[in-house]
Amino acid sequence: MIRNTVHVDLPGRAYDVLIGPGLLPQAGTLIAPLLRRPQVAIITDETVAALHLSTLQASLDAAGIKHSALALPSGESTKGWPQFSRAVEWLLSEKVERSGIVIALGGGVIGDLAGFAAAVVRRGVRFVQIPTTLLAQVDSSVGGKTGINTPQGKNLVGAFYQPSLVLADIDLLSSLSTRDFLAGYGEVVKYGLLGDADFFDWLEENGPKLRDGDLAARVHAVTRSVQMKADIVMRDETEQGDRALLNLGHTFCHALENATGYSDRLLHGEGVAIGCALAFELSSRLGLCSQESPSRVRAHLRAMGMRTDIADIPGELPDAEALLALMGQDKKVLDGKLRFILNRAIGQSFVTSDVPREAVLTLLSDALRG
Repeated sequence: MIRNTVHVDLPGRAYDVLIGPGLLPQAGTLIAPLLRRPQVAIITDETVAALHLSTLQASLDAAGIKHSALALPSGESTKGWPQFSRAVEWLLSEKVERSGIVIALGGGVIGDLAGFAAAVVRRGVRFVQIPTTLLAQVDSSVGGKTGINTPQGKNLVGAFYQPSLVLADIDLLSSLSTRDFLAGYGEVVKYGLLGDADFFDWLEENGPKLRDGDLAARVHAVTRSVQMKADIVMRDETEQGDRALLNLGHTFCHALENATGYSDRLLHGEGVAIGCALAFELSSRLGLCSQESPSRVRAHLRAMGMRTDIADIPGELPDAEALLALMGQDKKVLDGKLRFILNRAIGQSFVTSDVPREAVLTLLSDALRG
């Protein structure tokens, strides 16, 4: 059985990310060494609970670990104050102790919300991430960013709070729809684009195999993505420098998600893919990279069957000025200036606040026209 381990070596907060098939049925055995008392609290959502909760519960039973579970509604709208308050109140009612463990079983929404709840309950309860989507396995479950959305924007309230263990069971990806899998693939491509041209080359060749269920390809892609993220997080845990590179495509993405009401009109990973294409297009227009780079990015995304442009988003969207205003709500604003992650080539990204407003406005206007 293929199983890889990526060690996130943060002083005093180190943890392992286990990647491979068959991890969920072994979760109880893998979590048991972390426990002082054999008791855990599981936060999940209704869709994931129907698919995977019984497997997790059986593994905990087999390891002699008591458990309780809270299933929140599915969807991005859960990641706000009402369900966050519900999760916190539930953890307190379950008498979860500081030495206890909260298990986040789900995609990015559950991982972010449960992680933030664990960070604030009793000023910090340990938690374990069991990400059930590709997007969560390669991105949100690793690195300790937790939080919720507010009317003002995405992830504006939260904490840096590292998990104690991450179990990325590749088998769980087979339960995803093609659309959800490809949304996660948007984050996988991002890693190649921001810092590893060889990985992007590999994805161009192996992406279709990955999409169609090849286990070894999926393990390799998740492992490489997690390793790249872990390396950056170990250098810059709280995003003072290098970690901002992980936001390639996200300044555009978050504005588009806000404009579509965080609905299923645009999934997060779809927004990331469109945002990456726009970031490369902007880089090309500013003379930072060749026109071949954005063309190659779009060609690969199209070959995978993904959205590549703002015009691919169904329904009405605000005009370019309104989108630019939404971008101004982003966490990456520094001293009142938007920060962009731009590119000198595939695999060579950098952070800058020196982007002319008119260039962004023109790009958005052109993209809205298709």
